[in-house]
Amino acid sequence: MTATDVTGLTMAALATAGVILRPFGWPDWVFAAVGAVAVVCADALPPSAAMAAVGDAREVCFFLVGMMLLAEVAGREGLFDYLAAHAVRMASGSAQRLFLMLYLVGAGVTAFLSNDTTVVVLTPAVFAAARHAKVPPMPYLFGCAIVANAASFVLPISNPANLVIYHGALPDLEEWLARLFLPALAAILVSYLALRRVMQRELEAQPSNAEMPALSCGGRIAAAGLGLSAVLLLSVSGLGGDLGLPTLGAGIAVVSAVALATRRSPMPLLGHIAWGVLPLVAGLFVLVDMLDRQGVLTDLGRWLGQMSAMSPQVAAGLTGLAVGVATNLANNLPVGLASAAVATAGGLGDLMRDCMLIGVDLGPNLSVTGSLATLLWLAALRRAGLGVTAGQFLRIGLRVMPPAFLAALFVRLCLQA
Repeated sequence: MTATDVTGLTMAALATAGVILRPFGWPDWVFAAVGAVAVVCADALPPSAAMAAVGDAREVCFFLVGMMLLAEVAGREGLFDYLAAHAVRMASGSAQRLFLMLYLVGAGVTAFLSNDTTVVVLTPAVFAAARHAKVPPMPYLFGCAIVANAASFVLPISNPANLVIYHGALPDLEEWLARLFLPALAAILVSYLALRRVMQRELEAQPSNAEMPALSCGGRIAAAGLGLSAVLLLSVSGLGGDLGLPTLGAGIAVVSAVALATRRSPMPLLGHIAWGVLPLVAGLFVLVDMLDRQGVLTDLGRWLGQMSAMSPQVAAGLTGLAVGVATNLANNLPVGLASAAVATAGGLGDLMRDCMLIGVDLGPNLSVTGSLATLLWLAALRRAGLGVTAGQFLRIGLRVMPPAFLAALFVRLCLQA
């Protein structure tokens, strides 16, 4: 290994640490972008390769912007507040039923609009519903965080990380459902049962009925637009097409339709888009490409390929566990990018890649550093004046994530048998 290679690896490690720890209060995208520029300046990656890696990130970026547009317009028009209030009404004074209703709403939003949407838009709505119902909000808020990751592999569109893991090899919808729907269902169910047991004491407070807000014209249009967008994206997925541009187009179309109907400018929505996600994704793509070109990921892929040839199910299960743990040490986005590169380099099969996906999507329920969705959830809580420490999340994650993770892996391995 040359001195340039060592410099590149060091810069990649420092950039990843900065993304997770965010020293000096700087946003995470700064460290990813600076790290990407640094490895190019240090000759660890040719500029042409860096530009190609940025180009490879465009599908994920289009997908993220489209989903954020859909989420923001639905949130501004009160759709998620309406759904949360409706769940309170349907609970009929039962805390257990309210917890189930809000959890199911979160599972549905995650499945059809992505896990980031659940934590960014539904979390404030759930907090408002809990406040109006006069119940402790934490069980319901933790439900948002947990289901955002647990339901994030129901469909290809449920998590941007899914596009990363299957970059260039996304299965069509029928194949995806055959391989991953039952593991996702197991993750959702076991996570719900485990979290309900952990939060049993807090769920003793009985909710009172909340006022049912009227759904505005813009809210109805947003609801119809979300439904049509879901049909469009599922159709594209079913045909094996890329999801980035269709998602962006759907977001622009729904925002435009609501703006025309309500005669309100869509420009304020743009101020709520987390634009920093774009340089974050692009920077991480560059850093992972540098690791791939140095042969680190190729060697790992080759080794996993040899393991898989000897015992496919054991190798896939252990790899899924290792990836799940790694997401909590280095965040699931860079781990997902690295896993995709390893799977491609090693020619790993569907089972291995699916177990990696379960690790990338579900593993982050262990800690606050595991996924972008959980970090966004923490930010939403801070805006509401609430706080959850890393230790508090870990204590709950240790009791919720492992059984759900093992159940999902077990079901996927059984499907292969």
